[in-house]
Amino acid sequence: MSHSDSQVIKDLAAEEAVAKAEAKASTQKRKKLFGALVGVILVAGLGYAAYWHFIGSRYVSTDNAYTAVEISQLTPAINGIVADVKVVDTQAVKKGQVLVVIDDSDAKLALAQAEADLGRAQRRVQGYFANDSGLAAQVLAREAEQKRAAAQTISAQADLQRAELDYHRREALSKSGSVSGEELSNAHSALLTMQANLKVAEAGEVQAKANRFATVGAQKASTVLTADTTVDTNPEVALARAKRDQAKLDLERTVLRAPVDGVIARRQVQIGQRVQAGTVLLSVVPTQLMHVDANFKEGQLTQVKIGQPVTMKADLYGGSVEYHGTVEGMSGGSGSAFAVIPAQNATGNWIKVVQRLPVRISVDPKQLLQQPLSVGLSMEVEIDTRAAKAVPSSAM
Repeated sequence: MSHSDSQVIKDLAAEEAVAKAEAKASTQKRKKLFGALVGVILVAGLGYAAYWHFIGSRYVSTDNAYTAVEISQLTPAINGIVADVKVVDTQAVKKGQVLVVIDDSDAKLALAQAEADLGRAQRRVQGYFANDSGLAAQVLAREAEQKRAAAQTISAQADLQRAELDYHRREALSKSGSVSGEELSNAHSALLTMQANLKVAEAGEVQAKANRFATVGAQKASTVLTADTTVDTNPEVALARAKRDQAKLDLERTVLRAPVDGVIARRQVQIGQRVQAGTVLLSVVPTQLMHVDANFKEGQLTQVKIGQPVTMKADLYGGSVEYHGTVEGMSGGSGSAFAVIPAQNATGNWIKVVQRLPVRISVDPKQLLQQPLSVGLSMEVEIDTRAAKAVPSSAM
């Protein structure tokens, strides 16, 4: 073997050794990288597990949430023509502030008539009481007349008995000639007169008794109108007074006031417009009572309970303002359950759709004063489901 061949073999051996060393180093490097990757994955997994345990599983959130409030509608209780409208849309008002005035001319006339009817009813009932007293006196008089008629009947009966006795005695004496025919005739005439007088007395007694019964009946009829009452408590007076009070109330109702503090919205009334009772004239939005209706997926509500704290952000203010509130309650059904045309899942092909359930959330009133909200604004909501201050789900 020549010197050159020996040198080539040495060079090849050196290159092979270098290649093996590089391969070994590369393998070790890959092992280190793989180990590092596994370590990173493990750390990331542990970090995510820790995040989910301590934070991720604690909060549920949604951006399907909107502000809402119980809007008060202003409706008249009487018919009439609008005389004045004192507010415009977007105007802030206080509870009791005058908003709309209805012409009160008809109401004033109705009140005057009702007061006159009340006075007439009071006088009529006073007449009932006076008539009742007069009839009571008449009953006493009729009783006295009946007694007098009875006494006259007894007297007539006694006179008749004397006349009969006198006639029979004279009739017996006339047979012996002791009594003339003229005397007997006079005695017979007297007997007939006494019989007639008795009939007149008896008829008078019957008439007196009938008069007494008629007067007693009239007194009872009059007493029915006044029994267990006074002039003020008599039903006729009470009815007239109620109509008077209703007329007063109708007059007061010509002035429509704000039922709550809030902002005017949807004003639909104009001066001179004739309105009917129950017609919506405008709405008052109590912005200080604003709440949020958050529509969570059904799977998010497993740990949600009444009383849990909530943080919210409004698109109106962006992330610079964070509102605080609490869970007030959950709806009795999903949105689709209360739809005008609910889903018919028992017919045709069925595809499961995740349902959303509205959750009512209160908002801190102090924050609403500082950063007011309007109805229908979009909100981002996050509920802390592990907060200690919560009401058991059985209370929902």
